[in-house]
Amino acid sequence: MGRLPIRLRLTLAFALALAAMLAATGAFLYLRLAASLDEAIDESLEARAAELAGLAAGAGPALGASVVDDSFAQVLAEDGRVVDATPQVAGGPLLDAGERRRVASEGALSLEREAVAGDPARLLAVPVEAVAGQRVLVVGASLEERDEALRGFLGELLLVGPAALLLGSLLGYGIATAALRPVESMRAEAARVSAAEAGRRLTLPRSRDEVRRLGETLNAMLGRLESALERERSFVADASHELRTPLSLLRAELELALRRPRSVAELEDALRSAAADTDRLIRLAEDLLVLARADRGGLALRPQPLAVGELAERVAGRFATTAASAARAVEVDVPPELELVADAPRLEQALGNLVDNALRHGRGTVRVSARRRGGAVELHVSDEGPGFAADFLPRAFERFSRADEARSGDGAGLGLAIADAVARAHGGSAHAGAAERGGADVWIAFPAGASQRVTALR
Repeated sequence: MGRLPIRLRLTLAFALALAAMLAATGAFLYLRLAASLDEAIDESLEARAAELAGLAAGAGPALGASVVDDSFAQVLAEDGRVVDATPQVAGGPLLDAGERRRVASEGALSLEREAVAGDPARLLAVPVEAVAGQRVLVVGASLEERDEALRGFLGELLLVGPAALLLGSLLGYGIATAALRPVESMRAEAARVSAAEAGRRLTLPRSRDEVRRLGETLNAMLGRLESALERERSFVADASHELRTPLSLLRAELELALRRPRSVAELEDALRSAAADTDRLIRLAEDLLVLARADRGGLALRPQPLAVGELAERVAGRFATTAASAARAVEVDVPPELELVADAPRLEQALGNLVDNALRHGRGTVRVSARRRGGAVELHVSDEGPGFAADFLPRAFERFSRADEARSGDGAGLGLAIADAVARAHGGSAHAGAAERGGADVWIAFPAGASQRVTALR
């Protein structure tokens, strides 16, 4: 059933529903006709009993001459003896002793049985007061005509019902085909959409119905896919550009070192420069790998309780030598009781990127601080430089983004993007703005109860 085309499934469902409706309607009409015919027979028997009541109360036989069509009548004494009867039922009593007692005590009694030549008949028995005592008048009519009418009606139902079902199913198939035609049109148009046709969207029907809403949803999905594809293209282009520069420098340095005989000192300088470029390539490759895993939702996290102060001290210690060589300092201002449930290496990587950015592009003292605000834990890294340009803040956490003036430098532009990816993997967010005392302030916020929301992906 699930492998059939949807129009056939709709047609089958419609046919089953129509068959059930036709069967229910046919059964209702059949029963209603049978009840109407029985009601008509009962009325005719009541009229017949009222007509013969006077004859039944007489002293002698009088019913023989009162035969009307296929009706019959019989008069019974209290002991069951047939006092008078029409020729069809002159042989024996139509009621037994129990039925006669019911008529005597309850009045009129209606029942069906085989009364004449084995044919079914409907009987009506009524009590009659006669000169010789109480008698029972039984009038009846054959049900052959009723049964023949019901059989004819049933035959018509069995003939008309399947024909109506077939016509209804064909009509249902046509309606399903017409209703699905816009969907088929959109499917064919979607099959022709390719990455080379930027901005192409599906043609929507004019009607404001479910099919149009499906088309609008598909167009929105195409827009998201196009945006994602464009981001991937930009990512690949930027990554290629970032990789080309250190690779070109590395090649130039090696070619220069091999161009003519060099002294040991010159070769050592060339190797040190090549090693620095190699380190830059390794860091860039690692950063790209982190972002690629974050895009796939596979950034491995192993959350555990950790002291934020100890983490900040470790990060500050890593950059102490770099800061001292630039006559700068990295200060830590974190409450000793502040704790957080997070992946320590990832958090240290994100915080280290923020400190590295502040040392590369900022000025003065770099301050690492943390505080609770609104049920969240915020980790701030601020400096005393010129801060961010206003037009840079909206794209500060985009990959390979750099500020052209106040925050320019030789980095790849991935530090803030990685910090944002780590924060989002923990269910948090990353932000950038101006520090209270001037300079730039970048922070990552982790929601309260992060330990319940972080999923460790192994």
